[in-house]
Amino acid sequence: MVEKLYVTYNQVHKLCQKSAERILNDFKPNLMIAIGGGGYVPARILRSFLKRPGSANIPIQAIGLSLYESLTTDSAVEEPGTKVTRTQWLDLSSLEMANLIGKNVLIVDEVDDTRTTLEYAVKELQKDVETATKKLGRDAEKTRFSIFVLHNKDKHKKGNLPQDMLDENRYLAALTVPDVWICYPWEATDIDEHDRLAESQSVQ
Repeated sequence: MVEKLYVTYNQVHKLCQKSAERILNDFKPNLMIAIGGGGYVPARILRSFLKRPGSANIPIQAIGLSLYESLTTDSAVEEPGTKVTRTQWLDLSSLEMANLIGKNVLIVDEVDDTRTTLEYAVKELQKDVETATKKLGRDAEKTRFSIFVLHNKDKHKKGNLPQDMLDENRYLAALTVPDVWICYPWEATDIDEHDRLAESQSVQ
């Protein structure tokens, strides 16, 4: 039996709120890239807490990466795959990529499990930005990537993040949890039952 942790929308909201001050002070993001589908909701919530008076909302762009495969024994549980698949990406020929150059870019996802997806996202985005930087002759502009996740699973990671990102503390997990299966509210088909299960965990 796989141990499950049920997370509510309110908990996600508060994790984003709790993390916003450090993100503003340390990362100073100009733009967010949400990894779909789990990064969409936290990125949107986070944007409200990152808005400074008199300034515009931080833009959110989206990429889609898939690493999970359904298990036949339990359709509600998935296991990590071995290959990252792009389901959505930024258009290298458009303003989407040019807008990243010289910016502080915050990559947002819901969970750091094996770290394979995050490693892929950072490496590929860095590579594409470098290509666009050279193409547009903007070599003097430095692009910095940071990462925010709601949950980091306390386990051995298969993927690796750039050493300078770790050295400069440009990785933030709102909460570190044991290696359990996390059930997020946006995956629930019955939100009332989901919240009931979350409540039952909190009183144990």
